[in-house]
Amino acid sequence: MTSLTGRALRLTVYIGEDDTWHHKPLYSEIVHRAHAAGLAGASVFRGIEGFGASSRIHTSRLLSLSEDLPVAVVVVDTEERVRAFLPQLDELVREGLVTLDECEVVRYVGRAAGQGPAGSHGEGSP
Repeated sequence: MTSLTGRALRLTVYIGEDDTWHHKPLYSEIVHRAHAAGLAGASVFRGIEGFGASSRIHTSRLLSLSEDLPVAVVVVDTEERVRAFLPQLDELVREGLVTLDECEVVRYVGRAAGQGPAGSHGEGSP
């Protein structure tokens, strides 16, 4: 069982949905690399509207502008582990915004590989 509590660092990578790395979605590559690096977890959030350095507004409200919606990839782990991951982002993120925020993890409990969904107990468990 994995747990993480106390001071942590939140890494957020803001990119476009259409950004790619070797013909794969960039957000997917970031998540897979975060997993391979042993980080506590990563989530991808798709925005419904936004703009960045290009100043072009992307929105899901108009079909003609529904391409390349904003995406945020969020990773939370210890400061040491997040900072060790940053060189990989230097390689991957050509356009976008990368931010770091100190945060406090109140509860994070992961399950070991092979366990059922969170909150369920296997046979013989209380």
